[in-house]
Amino acid sequence: MARTVKKTRVELNNAVFSLPDIVAQAEGYFPDEGLEVELVVPDKRKAMLAGAGARASEHTAIKSFLWHEGIEKGEFAVYHACEWGQMRRTQDTCAGAKVITKRAAVSTQAIIVRGDSRCNVPQDLANVEVAVNFHAGSHYITLGMLAGVMKRDEVRTVHVGIPNQRFKALLNGSIQAAAVMEPWISAAEKLGCKVICEAYYNGLEVADPSVDAETYTALHRAHIRAVDKINEDIRPWLHHLTAEVPADIVKLEPSDLHLPRLRYNHPEPYSPAEFQRTYDFMVAWGLINPASTYDKLVDARVAV
Repeated sequence: MARTVKKTRVELNNAVFSLPDIVAQAEGYFPDEGLEVELVVPDKRKAMLAGAGARASEHTAIKSFLWHEGIEKGEFAVYHACEWGQMRRTQDTCAGAKVITKRAAVSTQAIIVRGDSRCNVPQDLANVEVAVNFHAGSHYITLGMLAGVMKRDEVRTVHVGIPNQRFKALLNGSIQAAAVMEPWISAAEKLGCKVICEAYYNGLEVADPSVDAETYTALHRAHIRAVDKINEDIRPWLHHLTAEVPADIVKLEPSDLHLPRLRYNHPEPYSPAEFQRTYDFMVAWGLINPASTYDKLVDARVAV
């Protein structure tokens, strides 16, 4: 008897974050699990990639969903992003989306400056605007990296859109520092920019109510296989990252990427202890409602 094929739509994020989805699709791991998965580039993300970066100095001026708002509109049913942002968006959702697990990609963001900058250590960034994407990993990790070496009111973040927009703003001198992920860190180094500080962080997977435990568990198994494939040899897949840097900025080759920066683990449950640590951080910075508890935001929807 033929099994029923489960259909779902998964958001395609930056390649460094979505590589397990890209690999699972290319290697046929989704069909092997009885899934028909469409990887979706949201319309808003397409517009942001083509446009100029909006600028804002207060996080309250920017909606938390950014391009991920597609889950609110039914464009896709599953997406992943940084741990902090996923908690905030799950709080703000009107579509019943919940955090399901940690994601496979362990990401890094680096604060970079131009090669001629006077800044060399994190303390040099006191009262210097750092371009980030509010409610995304660059925003939260910048607060975490800098608050330990300066007064909180000396940490100055400004929203300058998505990575390519922040990178261009840095190069043209309209901003002095920017937080970016790969492949933009390697692009910056190739252009002679300086990395001031860098830190790794987890992400979370979020799904709407249409994704039942059976479907999500199948996705989970496919992601595990993809992680194993990536960790066996990531080099055949690096072109997905380098393709995101336009050649008119710099010709980035796969060999330019620093492989230890690219970390992928089997996705795991998101524990109450991990949640609490992040919740406390976000409450302290006024980035989440104190009423947004673990039970309200997290649904461990993996069948065992």
